[in-house]
Amino acid sequence: MPPSRPRALITDFDGTMTLTDFYEVAVARCLDPDTPDYWASYAAGTITHFDAMAGIYRHIRCPETVVREEVLPDMQIDPALPEAIARLHGIGWDVIVVSNGSLWYIDILLAELGLGDLPRHGNPGHFVDGQGLILELPTDSPFFSPQHGIDKSLIVQNALQSYERVAFAGNGPPDLKPALLVPPELRFARTWLASALSERGESFHRYERWSEIVKYLMEKEFSS
Repeated sequence: MPPSRPRALITDFDGTMTLTDFYEVAVARCLDPDTPDYWASYAAGTITHFDAMAGIYRHIRCPETVVREEVLPDMQIDPALPEAIARLHGIGWDVIVVSNGSLWYIDILLAELGLGDLPRHGNPGHFVDGQGLILELPTDSPFFSPQHGIDKSLIVQNALQSYERVAFAGNGPPDLKPALLVPPELRFARTWLASALSERGESFHRYERWSEIVKYLMEKEFSS
């Protein structure tokens, strides 16, 4: 199907549309103290990044009710998302969420803001008390990556072939390659990604809240 609008903002979720990653909040509050060091295994090359995340999430020991009522709010999703996305849609921008985290909590948080129809690509999952968040590989996705679950760069490359303009927003290491695929004036970063781009001498726009990106895109749209 052709894109519904001529331009696309492809955006990470954790730490981008929210201030904090699910991983950070869940590990700080709910992780089993006997959790193996999955990151050491990943660094040694014996497991994938996805396997490390999935292993850690299986050791979340807070009940689902606590995760929903306390952990997810602590991620601090931008409350201005619905209005900001509506404004972007109004000036011809699609908004596409891409994540190496889980659609389990992404779906919950977006639905709470009335954004359940927003296009998104991520790793499916379900929560089981006593077993944690069971992360699943999206093997039926055209953007499937055995390393990360979803290949964000493939999504950006596909969008560049379909849209007149493509912007990207992110915050973490998996966002570096896709960010470098878009023009500097359409590149948005915070925290780790902002530092990495600065170290490389790459231009970008720094943001703190996701809705700030929309303000810039609208100003650019009406000043051009």
